[in-house]
Amino acid sequence: MAGKTLKKSSLPGVSIRQLVEEIPEGCSTPDFEQKPVPLALQEGKNAIFRAVVCGDPRPEVHWQRTNGDLGDPSKYQISSVPGSKEHVLQINKLTGEDTDLYRCTAVNMYGEAACSARLTVIEVGFRKNRKRHQEPPEDLRKELMDIRRMLKKRTPLPAPEKKVDLKQVWQLLMTVDRKDYEQICMKYGIVDFRGMLRKLQEMRKERDDKMAKYINTISNLRHIKVTKDGLAVFNLELDLKDSGSKIYLYKDGEMIPFGFDNQTKHCLRHLGKRYYFQIQDLRPQDAGIYQVRVEDAEVFSTELEASAIPPRVVVPLAEVRCEQQGDAVFECTLSSPCPNAAWHFQHQLLRSSDRFEASVSPDGLTQRLVVRGVRFSDMGCYSLSTGLHVSSAWLVVEAGKNKGFLTTSEDGHYLSSRRGGTMGRVGIYSKEQDAPQRSRYGYKPGHGSFSKESRGPTGYFSQGLADTEAQQGEATMLFCTLTNDLGPGAWFKDGVQLTAQDGVIFEQDGLVHRLLITHVQGAQAGRYTFVAGNQQSEATLTILDTPTIAPNMTEKLREPLVVKAGKPVTMKIPFESNLPVQAAWRKDGAEVLGSSSRGAQVSLGDGFTRLCLPSASRKDRGQYSVTLRSKGGSVQAEFTLKVIDKPQPPQGPLEVQDGHGAGVCLHWRPPRDDGGRAVQHYIVERRQSGRSTWLKVGESPANSTTFTDAHVEQGKKYTFRVQAVNSEGAGEALQSEEMLVAPNALPGRPSTPDILSASSQGITLTWTMPRGPGSAHILGYLIEKRKKGSNTWTAVNDQPVRERRWTVVDMQQGCQYEFRVTAVAPSGPGEPGPPSDAVFARDPMRPPGPVRDLQVTDTSHTSVTLSWARPDTQDGDEALGYVVELCGSDSLQWRPCHTGTVTATTYTAKGLRPQESYFMRVTAINDGGRSQPTALDTLVQAMPISVCPKFLMDSSTKNSLTVRTGDTVRVPVTFKAAPMPEVTWLKDGLPLPKRSVTTTKDGLTQLLIPVASFTDSGLYTVVLRNLQGKETTYSFFIRVAACPRAPGPISLQENVPGTVTAEWEPSLDEAEAKDVPLHYTVFTRSSAHDSWREVADHVHTNHFTLLDVLPGHEYHFRVVAKNKLGASKPSDTSQPWYIPRQRDRFTVKTPSHREPDLSQKPWFLVGLRAHLLPQGCECCMSCAVQGSPRPRVTWFKNDQSLEGNPTVYSTNVLGVCSLVIPSVSLKDSGQYKAVAENALGQAVSTATLIVIGNGGCPSTGQAGQEETQFLALHHPGRTLPGPTATGCTTDPKASFLTPMQAWRVNPKGLEVASKAHLSSTTEERFSEHSWGDEELELGKLARREEEHLRARPQLLTALRVPWDMVSWGWELKEEAAQSCTPPSLRSARSRSGSALQLRGAAEREKNTLRQPVRRAGYT
Repeated sequence: MAGKTLKKSSLPGVSIRQLVEEIPEGCSTPDFEQKPVPLALQEGKNAIFRAVVCGDPRPEVHWQRTNGDLGDPSKYQISSVPGSKEHVLQINKLTGEDTDLYRCTAVNMYGEAACSARLTVIEVGFRKNRKRHQEPPEDLRKELMDIRRMLKKRTPLPAPEKKVDLKQVWQLLMTVDRKDYEQICMKYGIVDFRGMLRKLQEMRKERDDKMAKYINTISNLRHIKVTKDGLAVFNLELDLKDSGSKIYLYKDGEMIPFGFDNQTKHCLRHLGKRYYFQIQDLRPQDAGIYQVRVEDAEVFSTELEASAIPPRVVVPLAEVRCEQQGDAVFECTLSSPCPNAAWHFQHQLLRSSDRFEASVSPDGLTQRLVVRGVRFSDMGCYSLSTGLHVSSAWLVVEAGKNKGFLTTSEDGHYLSSRRGGTMGRVGIYSKEQDAPQRSRYGYKPGHGSFSKESRGPTGYFSQGLADTEAQQGEATMLFCTLTNDLGPGAWFKDGVQLTAQDGVIFEQDGLVHRLLITHVQGAQAGRYTFVAGNQQSEATLTILDTPTIAPNMTEKLREPLVVKAGKPVTMKIPFESNLPVQAAWRKDGAEVLGSSSRGAQVSLGDGFTRLCLPSASRKDRGQYSVTLRSKGGSVQAEFTLKVIDKPQPPQGPLEVQDGHGAGVCLHWRPPRDDGGRAVQHYIVERRQSGRSTWLKVGESPANSTTFTDAHVEQGKKYTFRVQAVNSEGAGEALQSEEMLVAPNALPGRPSTPDILSASSQGITLTWTMPRGPGSAHILGYLIEKRKKGSNTWTAVNDQPVRERRWTVVDMQQGCQYEFRVTAVAPSGPGEPGPPSDAVFARDPMRPPGPVRDLQVTDTSHTSVTLSWARPDTQDGDEALGYVVELCGSDSLQWRPCHTGTVTATTYTAKGLRPQESYFMRVTAINDGGRSQPTALDTLVQAMPISVCPKFLMDSSTKNSLTVRTGDTVRVPVTFKAAPMPEVTWLKDGLPLPKRSVTTTKDGLTQLLIPVASFTDSGLYTVVLRNLQGKETTYSFFIRVAACPRAPGPISLQENVPGTVTAEWEPSLDEAEAKDVPLHYTVFTRSSAHDSWREVADHVHTNHFTLLDVLPGHEYHFRVVAKNKLGASKPSDTSQPWYIPRQRDRFTVKTPSHREPDLSQKPWFLVGLRAHLLPQGCECCMSCAVQGSPRPRVTWFKNDQSLEGNPTVYSTNVLGVCSLVIPSVSLKDSGQYKAVAENALGQAVSTATLIVIGNGGCPSTGQAGQEETQFLALHHPGRTLPGPTATGCTTDPKASFLTPMQAWRVNPKGLEVASKAHLSSTTEERFSEHSWGDEELELGKLARREEEHLRARPQLLTALRVPWDMVSWGWELKEEAAQSCTPPSLRSARSRSGSALQLRGAAEREKNTLRQPVRRAGYT
């Protein structure tokens, strides 16, 4: 499309075209936020298409359908909510004709957007409509109506004598669509519809069983259809089990032969699995029921109806000869009635008129055409078309007496010659023609004609004049050729001899005589004759000119034609033309058919066309046009017709309300049609019940459609009517129902006030007016309030307010209030309305955001389950509940599925109609209001989700089960299926024995064997079968066995010194129970241990050797046989095994002991760590120091001592030193240092404190500089945490910096510190044989710090410290702890390699060192 640019929409299926090159800022082309969804609904329901359109400026939305229009307001309702983007198209009471593609288009000044949605109407049962045919074109309606009236009057055709076998009908019903059941049942007299369905179901089962022998599948059935070529075709897909199976074709139960090429009447073509059947040369006797059989199985039936066979021409048209001004009659006989038959002349459609009259015989078989007042221009080929077959014949127009005639001899030969750019044809006839034929000369239309004298017996003209057509203003030529020279000859026009002064040129070239006209004019058209001697030749010159309308008439038509209703209207358009003219009248683009005696009448005369309206009405107003068309061209004239009339009655209903003392108030709407003149005023009249006269009570101006009659009496009945008046007079009246003027009554109760808005400044209320007697004339409303929990109501206003909206301002902030409203009428105040919900007088919260991820999790016939995610929260706008709503597919009203709100994020809507479709949406609610609703994109249908049977297996599922005899066996098997399948249990492929019990319920089937026996062993199978016959199986094996019997006697012997070998007789079950493996367990008991202890298990032989047998001890042996089901009784040795002890002398050496020196200089077990805290928090800096003698600790800030500082205090508990600042401020930021001193030396630990100020952001003063210096020193290139897009970091835990983190900021410093720590503490202390009480816990403390950091990865992320650096630091610290192993552990490890002894020493050392560490605060 030129000038338009395609754009891409965010939704698929939406096309956007930009109409301008540049779009101003802030504007946009239309687009769809939600496009209409395709619908498939049953007939009789309402269809609703919804579209949400956006764009700036706001676009205009139009709805269209592909076939037809949306002009019927009762059928199609197009609406949109003011201020909303949603546009709705509702189609009421669906029928089969509503199936179509509907298009929604949004247009503004910058572009247009369009999308489409298909509506499919499902026709069910006998309510469905038969197949509808399209209406005929407008120009054929009249003659088709005449033909149909004649067809209705014809005598009914005799009933066919051949009776149809009902068996064939039932076979046909099994293969047709359900929508065709009604038509077939009515045709063959089947009235029991329910019985038919049951019988069809039984027959389908029998047919499927028979077809299963020969066919795997059958699909894509295409019923018989007649093509445009007159062939009847039907086809289907067959998957044959045996390609050699024979296929037969039957018609009405009788087998008919068919071929495999197009040479036979019945033909079969085979392409892959597709079989095409074709019937050629269709005749009425070909109608019937056709069946396809494979061997003896009927697989497909279809019916060829007689009405589908195109009519054939039985008696064709014959050539008709008629004299000029006579009547010519054509008749053609068809094989069957054809309402759509059409007559043509020279391949142009003939329209019924005064000269051409088409009719049909009473039986509908004979078509007749009468051409009245035949002219020479009517000569030509006439044809009758039935759609498939055509019959043609010529009309030969003969001249009157002594004028010769025109004929259409087919024995002539024709030559063509070019004359002035126009082709002419002249007939030359053979000499073999008989004498009567030679005596006349004929031609077809457009060829030369000759008189009797022009030919003669000797033939004076070898080529005569030919009829010629020429455009006005062009050059043309007429010529003829003589056989011998007869002199110069003379030319005549319409009997008058021509001269050179007539604007023509005469030429003679030998025997050829020519007449040349250089510029043809309309007056030169006529009959030309050339005379030579006593011979002559004639021809007609036709001028092709465009019809012309007089200029004064064109000027006259520019002014609208105004007439009064009921007056006749005649519009005569004169024109000039030398050729036959056709006139076509149109009104508002639709053709005007001048056939009705009461409606418009169109006539065409000699030089004029006329449109006549016998009685004009308002529906006749509009834009009229007439098109005059001839062979030379066409011209068009237009004019506007305005019809003025009295106005229509006002639009109703006429609403009458009793004012209860104030009179009766009337309300109406302006008339739909004001009659072409503006409404001047309205006349109001009333009539008292029981009287016949109307009393005028007043007039209402044109701009007011209300009136109050204050002069009515209470207790009487009245009827009112209203008339609209314009300059033409008063129109028809709109009358009301009879109403009773009731006595005065108090007004009713207003509705519950709705809270529009609530804040600390005021609460805005709104309510609706009361209903009932006394509520027609309300003077105002009184508002009252009370605190929640109180019984005292306080007035808000002293005087009644007219508006139904009020803002209450005098309230205490933070309290909850309730409100109620009382209506006040002239008769007094009514009862107060119900109180509103309690509302807080405080600033409103923000409404929550829309819910996320709305989806359907489950459906059933009566319920739908939804789930969603909570909306994103910002500034405390968390949702407190949810409202679930649904809307039927044929409704516009959303209704909640529950009362109150739903707190969970899932909900099941129950009580739905089965198979019904619904729109569903969820809205979040809090104290700030409602969120935007989130709706599902598609319709949800209330029907269960079909799930194929499937077993739910996991890794714990076993394929075999071993049980003990006598036990109860219970095997549960879970599965998933919908609907519930048929469950079958089998044992070894056979049904279960009666002693086994199975139960099935809700996706669980269970096998129960009360007392297991050996006969219950075997393979068990569970079979699940759904309604479609699909099966799923699961098998497992159950083995029933018993506990093994005890082994035989045990014998002991010593094969190797220091060992003893026990041998026993195998258990008797070892050889018998081959399916259940068996093993042995050996126990021993010595004189040193009284209890039995296991020395060997899973022994699969019958002997065992015990090592390290000590002399002097007695050993007893016990053997037990075991399998999966348990253990046997034990088998013990009768005599113990004993080896005598031989004692040797030994010497005991007492180790010497030296008291170690524990003196050491101070060193920090745990140093200070950096802190990053917000202003006002408490800061506690701690470190652990060790030294002997105990060191003294002094605290410094920025190298200045803190002793005597009242804002801080310090503690020292068993070497754990702490500096506490109760409330930090910006000035507390700086470098802190702890110095530990004793007689042997000193140690120093430093840390940095950073205080965050300015609303949570790092300070910009001196403290900020120190923070920057700290990060620059320990981590070059890093910056302080500052404000982000959402604010500043205020979590003190997230700003926490441990000493180990500070070390890891600089890996090089960590390495130096670790080496210094090892060299200055560990090696020196070990060299002096010193040991502290914290070293053992050092490694564990490091590991706990690592776990602390891993639990809070955001700390390392903020500092960008890699995890491998963290792990390396802990490994260094653990290495230091391992190098500080206490002497007691080293001595224990050196004295004995026993793990028990080392563990005991470690536990004792750990208990001695744990207490001081716990007291120091490290757990």
